[in-house]
Amino acid sequence: MAETTTTKETEVVGVVGGGQMGSGIAQVAAVSGFDVWLHDTDPAALDRAVRAVSSSIGRFVSKGKLSRAAGSDAMKRLRCTSNLEDLRDADVIIEAIVESEEVKKTLFSKLDKIAKATTILASNTSSISITRLASGTSRPSQVIGMHFMNPPPLMKLIEIVRGADTSDEVFLKIKDLSERMGKIVVCSQDYPGFIVNRILMPMINEAFHTLYTGVATKEDIDTAMKLGTNHPMGPLELADLIGLDVCLNIMKVLYEGFGDSKYSPCPLLVQYVDAGRLGRKRGIGVYSYESSAAEKPKASL
Repeated sequence: MAETTTTKETEVVGVVGGGQMGSGIAQVAAVSGFDVWLHDTDPAALDRAVRAVSSSIGRFVSKGKLSRAAGSDAMKRLRCTSNLEDLRDADVIIEAIVESEEVKKTLFSKLDKIAKATTILASNTSSISITRLASGTSRPSQVIGMHFMNPPPLMKLIEIVRGADTSDEVFLKIKDLSERMGKIVVCSQDYPGFIVNRILMPMINEAFHTLYTGVATKEDIDTAMKLGTNHPMGPLELADLIGLDVCLNIMKVLYEGFGDSKYSPCPLLVQYVDAGRLGRKRGIGVYSYESSAAEKPKASL
């Protein structure tokens, strides 16, 4: 390789996926001073992403957490594209697409052929093996997990996950990038669920079991956990925010990865996903989000 990944700092960040996580990551990168390419195959998704980023930055400005000039500069640094080739000069490309190993692996294989030799490929996966994702590329030493918490502009944590072949240089560069974004870093080994979701998702799954078996109402389950354990959101509210399909996919990864029945997804969670009750993004999950605002559970993140 002509140069190592540490010869210069990251300046251009590519983000693949214009959904809630991808747009949030793009916002964080742009506000932090990076030039950003945000990619999605759906132009409508990119339009929604730009509106979401603009609205979010506007809220930061109105609350005095960001100057108007800084917000305007961040929007100027954000460019959108439906052409994956436009990410060819990015120093780091972060994928934030559907939580499917097959789909992510296919994307990484494409990016491997498009990106320059020194580019780091990072995955925002919340549970899938980085080692397996890296195996679909010719640069496994330059593949790493960079798991942002939801929503990225508000949550301070980034969970870095090293695959079996991730180099020390790549780890240090991604740690530096994360800290330049104002984040606090924790590092996990490449095991199913990593740190956060290995602990969080079984709790959410157990909350579904508690509802499923009639122990308590959804409201009482969430209130108990908020007031009894000082959580900002109840587990069922949080599941709706994350997306019930995402929660189910992570539970499946845990169950398949460890082969332990304690990770078996609750039948009620499976039923809700089968019914299309995916949470806030669909207007209905454990709670309904199509009624009046007074009836909606409020996010505290």
